[in-house]
Amino acid sequence: MRASRLLSILILLQHRARLTAEALAQEFGVSERTIYRDIDELGAAGIPVIGDRGPGGGFRLLEGYRTKLTGLTPDEAETMFLVGLPEAANQLGLGEASSRAGGKMLASLPGNSAALASRLATRFLVDPVDWYRAADAVTHLPALTRAVLDQRTVEITYESWTGVKRRTVDPIGLVLKAGTWYLAGRTGARMLTFKVTGIRDMTVLSRSFAWPEGFDLARHWRDSLERFEAGLRPGTATLRLTAEGRRRLAELGRYAADAVAAAGKPDRQGRARVTLAIENPEQAARLVLSLGEEAEALGPPEVREAVRALASHMARTHHSVDKEKR
Repeated sequence: MRASRLLSILILLQHRARLTAEALAQEFGVSERTIYRDIDELGAAGIPVIGDRGPGGGFRLLEGYRTKLTGLTPDEAETMFLVGLPEAANQLGLGEASSRAGGKMLASLPGNSAALASRLATRFLVDPVDWYRAADAVTHLPALTRAVLDQRTVEITYESWTGVKRRTVDPIGLVLKAGTWYLAGRTGARMLTFKVTGIRDMTVLSRSFAWPEGFDLARHWRDSLERFEAGLRPGTATLRLTAEGRRRLAELGRYAADAVAAAGKPDRQGRARVTLAIENPEQAARLVLSLGEEAEALGPPEVREAVRALASHMARTHHSVDKEKR
């Protein structure tokens, strides 16, 4: 552990130019006294580390010095695709290795390329979590990540909307979607999708499994999403929307935005017909009422009836509240 930290300190100094003991202590989760001992050990090994006192001071390497110790360890090589995604790497339990791999990559770049790459990393950020949401707590994700990489079968207790079941799963791959982690897992001959936060208990078994020949995780996920979305909204409704209604509807997701984009030409009142995929008449009614005067349901009849019924119920409810207040 210490040897790895010493190498990481050396690489950080090589591409960040100057770092304080406080910054290094925060980076590695150790005390400043430990950092001072590490710097002394680097100096004893012949590494020209210079300490500058006072404001703007810190540790730096002698100008012109570069290390060639940039080879990746096996765990660092595994995390190459996560360089630049520190939050995802931390959730997977690969944060430290990913950070080391990124540092070694920067240290190996020629000329001022390292400075340019470091500037890019500090000025662009990828945040995978959707608005008004916190990242899910993923207790079993680090162990599951290791099982995916080592191709080890797992037994899980999984809770979904259908209930709680115990399953034996070959964990094929992990997907981060809008801040939520999903597992593509094989059970027998079927490939299923599991929400990682739905795993209540997990045991990694001693037996391994073979990677499915010809399997492509990205293609599998894309096809799964298309099947899910098609099954989620099997019906359609025709709406007549103002420009504001179309704008607000398009914000509900890609399926709604696509429907708005395919809308007919607006009439003289500026309203256009939109054919929208829906789950059922009740869901469509709630959507129409959420748009208020910006929307009118033209059909099918079941949707118009659901809108009338829901609107009448809301009117009765709010009317009775007004009477009680008097």
